[in-house]
Amino acid sequence: MPATIRDVARASGVHISTVSRTFSAPHLVNPETRVRVLACAEDLGYRPNRAARALITGRTHNIGLIVADIANPFFPPLIKAAEGQARHRDYHVFVADTNEDQAAEEELVHALAKQVDGVLLCSPRMSNSLIEQVSREVPVVVINRQVAGLPCVMMDVGHGARLAIEHLLGLGHRRIALLGGPRGSWTNREIRRAAGAAVRAGGAELTVLGPNHPTETGGVAVADQVRRSGVTAVLAYNDLMAIGLIEGLDALGLRVPQDVSVVGVDDIALSRLTRPKLTTVATPTAAAGRTAVDMLLQHDSDAPRGARGRGAAAGDRRTTAQVMLQTELVVRDSTGPVPPPGRDGTGA
Repeated sequence: MPATIRDVARASGVHISTVSRTFSAPHLVNPETRVRVLACAEDLGYRPNRAARALITGRTHNIGLIVADIANPFFPPLIKAAEGQARHRDYHVFVADTNEDQAAEEELVHALAKQVDGVLLCSPRMSNSLIEQVSREVPVVVINRQVAGLPCVMMDVGHGARLAIEHLLGLGHRRIALLGGPRGSWTNREIRRAAGAAVRAGGAELTVLGPNHPTETGGVAVADQVRRSGVTAVLAYNDLMAIGLIEGLDALGLRVPQDVSVVGVDDIALSRLTRPKLTTVATPTAAAGRTAVDMLLQHDSDAPRGARGRGAAAGDRRTTAQVMLQTELVVRDSTGPVPPPGRDGTGA
């Protein structure tokens, strides 16, 4: 017969309510008592009933994590890190994929709102006003996007884009293309802003191609535009597009980096396995996942019972902090010196 909360209370010499608080609000329990209760619970094989706890505390101990495309290798390290951090805090994570669809994203947030204590929105495609609206329904932390007045964890892709352009300028490139990502993407805007400023500062020329679908197929599809543009170097929105571009250029008879240098963004595992290995801007995706979970939960234990999902009007003390995580350039084999005149293969 499974152990009950009464069995744990009897074995640890405390009241049933103390056992309950040990699992639902551990910060309210004396540390020595908490250790003793948890040890007894483990010895007896006791597992608290999460549904019952939710009725008592008003918290489900579940978190929703909504990503733009779970098939994109950018997201799994972030998901894994978020799940690990949540598990450490005795929370479970429900992962949902929007397939880059804004309408699906909005529907998922509303569907999850009543089942979770908060939602992590990763690379959302919704407008800022819609994100602000759903944040009044359920606590939200935004990842890879900046929304004024809401807690956000951002990766400094602007800094990374500047480093990438400076690297290409240092190799002698003066005609550079930027392969844009999806329309409405905060990351895309940051990369374009920073790349444009760096190119102008270097006295070079930037050709923007896009918006594009942020996949390998999207990179392949734009290869002929790159060839016809006459550029000698390309900064892509992400690694998947960069890898697809290299594939497309190869099909057109252009070599990377001898004819065209290519830089990606993200540093996914695949970028180290391609030939040539991809020069890229490394983004701290795992750190972003852990930080977002901590931001969502850091005031959870202080929130008044029953306040979940009713925002500031219910006295919710949720944070509005915005954290920017650093990026760095990883130079590999897909970038090289500008080709001599007539040797770039682009028809220039």
